[in-house]
Amino acid sequence: MITVKHYKIKDAELKGLKIVFVSDFHLKKYQTKRFKKIINLINEQNADIVLSGGDYVALHNIDKTLSVETIAEGLSKIKSKYGFYTVLGNHDAGKAETDILKAFEKYSIKTLINNNVIVNIGSENLYIAGVRDIQTGRPNIFKALANTGNPVIFLTHNPDIYTVIPNNVNLILAGHTHGGQVRLPFLGGIIVPSKYKNKYALGLIEEDNKKMLVTKGIGTSVLNVRFNCKPEIVVIDFE
Repeated sequence: MITVKHYKIKDAELKGLKIVFVSDFHLKKYQTKRFKKIINLINEQNADIVLSGGDYVALHNIDKTLSVETIAEGLSKIKSKYGFYTVLGNHDAGKAETDILKAFEKYSIKTLINNNVIVNIGSENLYIAGVRDIQTGRPNIFKALANTGNPVIFLTHNPDIYTVIPNNVNLILAGHTHGGQVRLPFLGGIIVPSKYKNKYALGLIEEDNKKMLVTKGIGTSVLNVRFNCKPEIVVIDFE
């Protein structure tokens, strides 16, 4: 069962904004109904903006994944006041990336690849920047933040680039780790695909005058099991 995890974050520039953040779908061929439930759960939150950290593909294998056409069509049904924006994950790389981007373009899904968009929120502008995955591509933080003002929300699939993102970014959103997927008391996540291990595995991290929120994500990878680490979508209310 997918949980809805709520965070309240103090930020005067983003006060009153409500964001839903999702990541790591890893949709398998037989998961059409589950995908529809995910979309419905997202829409039930009545978000101002919906953002995604990517990883739509299962097991790095597009042949074992729910068709990218079905994925793109489903994502196009996400409802929010100011739109849906995504980056791609490491599982989305290679041949999958070409197919995904083609399908996303067909359904007008805005994918950030070392660039940014301006979202007009009432009389104010919000900048959403996004980079390529660090494992399978070259994230260019400089290009992603080019010509941005404040406030800025920064999307990265992998949290490991946190340390080199400038601290004038209001919030960094990441996935990839699945929270460790299997978590044991006192030990934390057993499988954390990060050079920092459990340091950036999940939750709200604040250091060096920066904030990053890492979601446990929705699907599973390698092992089709979660323990003490429920799948989640994240709802952020700025105060």
